[in-house]
Amino acid sequence: MLQENTLGKPGATRTMRLLKIIPALIFVAVQASADPLRRGLGPEPDSFDIHQAQGLSAIHILRETREGLLTFDDRGELTAGVAESWTVASDGKEYRFLLREDARWSNGDPVVADDFVRAWQSAMSPQSAARTAGLMDMLSNARRVLEGHADPSALGVRAESSRLLLVELEHPAPRFMEILAHPVSFPLHPETGQSPLDSPVNGAYQVTETVPHAMIRLQRNPEFHARDSVALETVEFLPIEDPAAELSRYRAGEIDITETIPAGRYQWLQQNLPADLRVSPYLGSFWLGFNLGKAPFSNNASLRRALVLAIDRETLVRVVLGAGETPAWSVVPPGLSGYTPQRDSAIKLDRQGREAEARNLFATAGYGPARPLRVELRFNTSSQHRRLAVVVAAMWKQVLGVETELINEEWKVFVNNRRQGVLTQVFRGGWIADYADPASFLDLFRSGDELNTTFYINEQYDQLMAQAASFSGSQRMELLQQAETLLMRDMPVIPLYYYVSRHLVNPRVRGFHDNVRDIHLSRYLGLDTGIDASL
Repeated sequence: MLQENTLGKPGATRTMRLLKIIPALIFVAVQASADPLRRGLGPEPDSFDIHQAQGLSAIHILRETREGLLTFDDRGELTAGVAESWTVASDGKEYRFLLREDARWSNGDPVVADDFVRAWQSAMSPQSAARTAGLMDMLSNARRVLEGHADPSALGVRAESSRLLLVELEHPAPRFMEILAHPVSFPLHPETGQSPLDSPVNGAYQVTETVPHAMIRLQRNPEFHARDSVALETVEFLPIEDPAAELSRYRAGEIDITETIPAGRYQWLQQNLPADLRVSPYLGSFWLGFNLGKAPFSNNASLRRALVLAIDRETLVRVVLGAGETPAWSVVPPGLSGYTPQRDSAIKLDRQGREAEARNLFATAGYGPARPLRVELRFNTSSQHRRLAVVVAAMWKQVLGVETELINEEWKVFVNNRRQGVLTQVFRGGWIADYADPASFLDLFRSGDELNTTFYINEQYDQLMAQAASFSGSQRMELLQQAETLLMRDMPVIPLYYYVSRHLVNPRVRGFHDNVRDIHLSRYLGLDTGIDASL
């Protein structure tokens, strides 16, 4: 039996009728503005390849230039993309997607079901080494394909016609629909070349110029199915790793939307640019990761726990951040429906109590004045990350006598070193949810996962995550809570704070709406003329 899968917030109901899915917003035709919108991007994108990109800046660009079966509306909620309608079987394991007839690649070719089959088989092939392939491991035979035990053609996806795509899952997966708006699930044109920038795209924009570390220019795609609703002809993304430099350029009128705000400037911005400042809850957690694949942190839970307790999170978020962030003791942030994040027992202790326990554990681990710990703390280029690292190092020194060497690296170098795990000891980590579900955070710690940069291995944890994938509702959430409890007992990371989204938005920008996913596609934005909010 087939049921329509309706969209909206988690927990949306299903209806028995097959209805055509209409995007959440219906736009009238607008005249495209020749005045470019300039947006801060953060670090230089690590890749423009849908199967290699994993950094947030790269995902931003890919969502601007490509579209999956689903996409996001102007409020950051899921809505129809290339898929015009879909049905889901009553067992939750079979989906049929009808592609919209007017979906086109930027060269004019139609987007067809085979383009998704090609892309998904490529993503799951061991030869492609797709960084985020694990996000689609709910597909039938996905694990066998990923491990090289089955040909990619065995994957549970096939084209029944040019417009009808059939997808089979190993088990019901509540997160599956949101993955369909992630770049790893986007289609590939049959003539995709060596460089993703030279390949046809199917999104609202296409990249027309790149200047490394300076600018990525996007132009409106004339073949996009909703082109008449796209108000901006040109969007320029500016890679700027230093938030202070980004603020300076914003105040000079060179940027319309910043990626973030500098540490320590929140109150000043509240007073001086209140109409521009946008701070909102966000599905993200920041942590420091331990490399459990090498000494001194492998097989030494007492040492890890000591470093965790020696950090005063309340002072850190107030002094270093000061923009509404809240102290974190778990990897899953609050705000996810039906889930209660793990609560560490240390929450009940005051600062002095935590520090006393930290010193006891440090001694138990074999360290102290006669044997001081020397450790490297590695982070990517950012004034805020440096400030945070300096404060953490000072706390470790004061409480435990730890000697910390701070190592700053350009983003791509940092990501590569973190992934290889040869040089790293403690490193800057954290995660922004790929989908609004606890598993988006907890999947990162499964044994062998491409994104498991702590190299955490626990068979019981893996079993709990596998069991959770076979259930839904409260049973699934209970298993995920058990997994996080186990994770926080082993402490492969040091949770520090939960994110908030922080932007400066010029008042002349239209259509920017705060949302927990912090997704603001340029196709929904516009610019009013005659307003200058620079200071």
